[in-house]
Amino acid sequence: MKDLLEILKNNAYPGRGIVIGKNKAFYFIMGRSENSRNRVFELTEDGIRTKAFDPSKVKDPSLIIYHPVRKTDLGLIITNGDQTDTVADEGCFKKALMTREYEPDSPNWTPRISAVMYDNGSFDIAILKRNGEGCLREFFCYDGCDEDKGYFISTYVGDGSPLPSFTGEPIEVTMPSADEVWEALNCDNKVSLYAFDNGDVKLYNKNMGD
Repeated sequence: MKDLLEILKNNAYPGRGIVIGKNKAFYFIMGRSENSRNRVFELTEDGIRTKAFDPSKVKDPSLIIYHPVRKTDLGLIITNGDQTDTVADEGCFKKALMTREYEPDSPNWTPRISAVMYDNGSFDIAILKRNGEGCLREFFCYDGCDEDKGYFISTYVGDGSPLPSFTGEPIEVTMPSADEVWEALNCDNKVSLYAFDNGDVKLYNKNMGD
């Protein structure tokens, strides 16, 4: 098991990331461009949405404005794009994601990462990424995990041009506090963090002074 805080501290740009544990979850977004950094998380009736902090600076909302988290009859859905709505509407995690692919942001072709926490404690994680000229869809299904342990997946493994996509299985990691995760994220690139802990939700937004 690896130390989540060390992973984050040693990676200036993992992009967007999901950590799923036992009744706990984190989702964070980072940004390098003004457009990507111009965001905050905002609570909704069934989860959260991304929102432009300064609407006058929005250049392209298509890949930065979405509902990252939604609670439905299926479970707690967490993703890095509008595939959250696809899963919620379909009601089946794998079936929904089989209709989607990576983001159309050449040359990075950002992977779509997704997860769902079921009420029985089990959870699924998926990544959809470019593979040659097609899409590789990987699904990882867990019966659950021990207290203070989680599984981490991110869009990228570091900074670069183009950005290098995450590879391999989700990483088994420690589950620190939300404050520690927020502090560990690169101070220049971090934008927002969502933390779920046994039903309690906490949001962090750099643009709001957090």
